[in-house]
Parts: sequence; C-alpha cells; structure tokens
Amino acid sequence: MKVRQSVARTALAIATAALAFPTSPAVAASHREAPITALDHKADITDWFAFVSPEKPDTVVMILNVDPFLEPSNGPNYFPFDPNVLYEMEVDNDHDGIADITLQFRFKTEIRNPGVFTGFVGNLAGIPPITALDGVGSEGLSLRQTYSVTMVTKSGKQVLSDDQTLFAVPSNVGPRTMPQYGQLRQKGIYTLYNGVRVFAGTVADPFFIDLGGFFDSLNMRKSATAPVLSALVDGDDRNNYAPNALAGFNVNTIAVEIPIAMLTADGKTHPAGDPAAVIGTYATTSRRRQSVLGERGGGGGNWAQVQRMGNPLINESIIGTGSKDRFSMDEPVNDKQFANFFLNPLAAQILASLGVPVPPAPRVDLLPLVQYMAPICPGCRPKDAGPIADLLRLNTGIQPAPAFQKRLGFIAGDQAGFPNGRRPVDDVLDIALRAVGGILADPAKYGTPLGDGVNVSSSPLSQTFPFLAAAYSGRDSVHQGPGQAGCAPQPNGICPVN
Repeated sequence: MKVRQSVARTALAIATAALAFPTSPAVAASHREAPITALDHKADITDWFAFVSPEKPDTVVMILNVDPFLEPSNGPNYFPFDPNVLYEMEVDNDHDGIADITLQFRFKTEIRNPGVFTGFVGNLAGIPPITALDGVGSEGLSLRQTYSVTMVTKSGKQVLSDDQTLFAVPSNVGPRTMPQYGQLRQKGIYTLYNGVRVFAGTVADPFFIDLGGFFDSLNMRKSATAPVLSALVDGDDRNNYAPNALAGFNVNTIAVEIPIAMLTADGKTHPAGDPAAVIGTYATTSRRRQSVLGERGGGGGNWAQVQRMGNPLINESIIGTGSKDRFSMDEPVNDKQFANFFLNPLAAQILASLGVPVPPAPRVDLLPLVQYMAPICPGCRPKDAGPIADLLRLNTGIQPAPAFQKRLGFIAGDQAGFPNGRRPVDDVLDIALRAVGGILADPAKYGTPLGDGVNVSSSPLSQTFPFLAAAYSGRDSVHQGPGQAGCAPQPNGICPVN
C-alpha cells in the first residue's frame, strides 16, 4: 500500500506549500463534534457513506445520515426532517475538488389531524394501526412528510421523482401503533428516473464507537485490550468488547442507489485501473441566509452551507476546534488552508504520547485521503491528484465481495471498504486510528493494531437497499453502556467500565 515514489515526491512538494498557507481562525460533522451544528441537530451530518452496491454492482449507494442521538421513545413529534434545510449529496467526477453532480432533497411537512396530541397514533379511539404511508392504513399518520429529489449537473436541473409522491418513513413508535413496522418501511423505497432508488426516514444508527473512551483523550477500556487490541479482539468482526455509545439510538437517513454511469464524467463505467472510475463524494446541509419565525417557519435569500462531510472523523478528530466552523461552511476545493491539520494531526501526537510509534511530520502518507492518488486511484498520475480536498473517494471499478467483507476494509485486504468509499460495516474509527498511526506509510513499522474494541454495529445491517436497519422501537428499545449488557465475549456479556 505504499504510495509510489514519484507520487510521494509530488505530494511532499504540495504538502510543503500547504503548510506555509495560514489557517484562518474561526470558532460545525459527526455525532455533535463541532460548535455550530452542536446547536443545530437537524442540519448535523452524523455520517456519510458511498459504496458500490453489493446488491447491484453497476450502481453506487450514497447514504446521508443527520440528526444524532435520536431517542426512539422521544414523542410526541419524534424526528421529522427539517423543511428549512437543503440536504445535498455532491459528486466530483473530474478530480478538481468541485462538485459536478448534486442530488438535492427538500422536505414538506403536513399535520393531518391537528386535534391529536401526538404525531402518530394507531389502534386507539377508532384509528386503525399504521400499516401504510398513504391511503388506507395511514389514518394515524398525523405528522407526515413528503420530499423531492432533484439532480443538478452542468446541463441543468432534473426532478428525478417526476410526478411521484415520495413519503418519508416515520420513526418506529411501537408495536401497538405500528405492528408491522418492517413492512411499513419497505413501502418507503421508491424507484425513480432511470432506475434510481431512494429511501428517506428514521433508521437505527449504524455507527459504532466507544465515544466516551475516545473523547477522554483515547482513554479506552483496558479490559477490552484497547487502544492496542489483542489478536483475539482485533480478529473478531462479529462481537463488541466495549460499549457502543450509539446502540439503541436512531438517526434520520436519506439513501440513494444510482447507476455508476450517471456519476462518471463521460457517462460510462470504467475498470479499477482507469482514473475515470474514481469519483469524490461528500454531503452538505444548508439553510437560508435569512429566516422568518412564524407559524410554519421559513426563510429567504440564498442558501448558506451549514455543514459538510466527506471522510469520516475528519472534522471530529483532525480539524482544530477553532477551525471547525470554517471547515464546515467552506468548499472542499479550499481545504489547502487546513492542510496543517492533515499533515501534523494532533491525534498522532496523542498516540505517540501513549508509546505508539508514528511517522514524523509532515505526514504525506495521509494525502491519499485528501487527493486522488494510490491506493484508491491506482491509475492516477501526479497530475491527476487534484487539490487537497476532503472528499470520500470511491473507485467504482472495484467490485464488492459481500462474502469477504472485513471491518477494517482496505487495510485488511477488502478493497471495497474504507478508505475506498465507506460502507456501514466499516470500522472507521479503528481504520482512522491506524491511518493516523502510520499504517499507510509502512505497515510493518507502523501497523500497531489500534482500536476501541467496538467492532460491529449494534443494529442488524443488510446487503439490500437501503442497507440500514429499521428504526428501534420507541416502546421497547434499550441502550448499551459501561456496566450494561451488550458485549457478548466479556464476562456475563457485560460491557467493561475500565
């Protein structure tokens, strides 16, 4: 996985220039990690995924998750999308760091039964259980949302939803109100123009991480052998040895399955060795520059970007707090101003203080995360690298192998995994820790098996669209924490505290 010497020399020159570029001071992209979006949950992007579909390998799946830590029982209105937020998926297909294709999603909310005290009611007071999103069986959906899907290219705009009415799938209130929730959610999968499929609604949060241990300055659970994992823990892709902070929480998601040929620059598919097979992706949320408070809310003026996400954990764990808001509101093509955070990350210094060997700065081995180069783009030459830009790069020519998925993705030999795109099964914390630790520079010298002991999502992921598990039940869900059940290999299945 070493970067070719010619590419490395060019990258070093770029890195040196980037380090000389000043970082502008400012005072929002994953689970509440930045100042602005910590106060604006509806616009807070928790996760961004892009991967070649294992179900339909001629398509790419992109998933945008927003609004973190949704407690499933938190009625009466639960968790609608914000009609005042513009949700966008962006694709750069010519390696210049600027989006060439944008998928836009706008939501509308209706209150169908204004006299009812809650957004959803069923099997009560003459109202049947909720078994449909429209028509018979939908009478109990008082709060209901519809949405539109628009594709923006250099040629103009196209509404992919045509004349269809797209309904967002509501949260899972519980078995009395929604007795067949799995079937209800399947009705929220729609086929649009040219075979594009879309889903929007509340799902079980697929992310998995020991947030408490990570943010206590990498104070991981020693009884889970973290942060340096034992061979037993590191080799287990099915069990958690430490508490998953996201277990039992929901999140709002927008998922799209779209033909690869609709995303590449020339409208064709390409083999993995062709630079044209590689696209850069990211997601954004935006609000109007002017807002008017009223009965329905609203706003005017141009859209102002509130947040973006490309690679996971960049804003959360790499960008300094004083620059997080500027990072969130700026465009990837301008990320040269943040290059010092990539090339001398504080996380690497923390690892070094724990006795973990890490490469010296400048960390040019991390440039494949922010430029088009090997190993994600093996056919890219130095002139193809493009600007420093935080994009989740995906080689659409690398075919998925569902039977051989590894939680450590690319660094474990599973080339269809992160950092070649990102799938819900990818253990991005462990992968990111090892990348910061230097595994991309020299696996033999810097291949410390770092991790948090949380190796798998607590929700049952699938290999079919939309790939995320159904929302946890508001009545019956439980969470997982230190000293609680959820870590099967540990004594009595109890997650460790220390």
